[in-house]
Amino acid sequence: MTQSTSTFGERLVAAGAERGRLCVGIDPHAHLLRAWGLNDDVDGLRRFAHTCVEAFAETVAVVKPQVAFFERFGSAGFAVLEETLRDLREAGCLTLADAKRGDIGSTMAGYAAAWLSDDSPLSADAVTVSPYLGVGSLQPVLDLAEEKGRGVFVLAATSNPEAVAFQSITDEEGVTLAQGVVNQCAALNAAYKAAGRPGNVGVVVGATLAQPPVLDELNGPVLLPGVGAQGATAQDVKVITAAAPQLGFANVSRSVLSAGPQVVDLREAVKSALAEATEETAF
Repeated sequence: MTQSTSTFGERLVAAGAERGRLCVGIDPHAHLLRAWGLNDDVDGLRRFAHTCVEAFAETVAVVKPQVAFFERFGSAGFAVLEETLRDLREAGCLTLADAKRGDIGSTMAGYAAAWLSDDSPLSADAVTVSPYLGVGSLQPVLDLAEEKGRGVFVLAATSNPEAVAFQSITDEEGVTLAQGVVNQCAALNAAYKAAGRPGNVGVVVGATLAQPPVLDELNGPVLLPGVGAQGATAQDVKVITAAAPQLGFANVSRSVLSAGPQVVDLREAVKSALAEATEETAF
């Protein structure tokens, strides 16, 4: 634990207090580009991303570019992603690269350097990772996040039908696979918890889940997809994050991005999404 460096959790709490506990995705689907009157090409991608930066960089606590929708355009798409992350960073907005990387050894160290090192053009404040080669396989990204005070969001309990049965498998003590992931992440944050500070290691938990894992000991950020268009409510968020509501951030994309392409409309959609996710009525 690096006591002298602010944790990602601390920076996230501060951003949420200032701008509201919402994470907005930049998800340039082909159909969404067309809905915005843009071509499904690199020029359309760039215009889409730049509009999102203008709309969200100074109004949203965390912005989450979905890497896959940039990656599909190859090196040119990655160049746009680099620009997007840079522009968000320069505006003072926290960034979360939704890359969902997961591997072992030197390969995982390469992913860590790509998304969390200071000198990488893809550097973000946090990155999503997959633990299903074992949470221990994530050590290189966990170590670099700790060194730099950046964040890691570990997929713990996703709500897609294919995952629920798998993540609900129990061990000999009756602990589900998803709960085991959360417990291991909590252990990584334990020293910060003892010091009264939120840690760098967070989890992704679907807000629509009927039986989400217990997060009481996590002491780290929680990203909650599924609010709004997918049916989860502010009450669902409240229940899941009851132990540390200041660390829970609803993740929305579709309900906000469908309001584009005008910046003013996107910002209004953010206000509506925040109200729906937190039951707030005044801004």
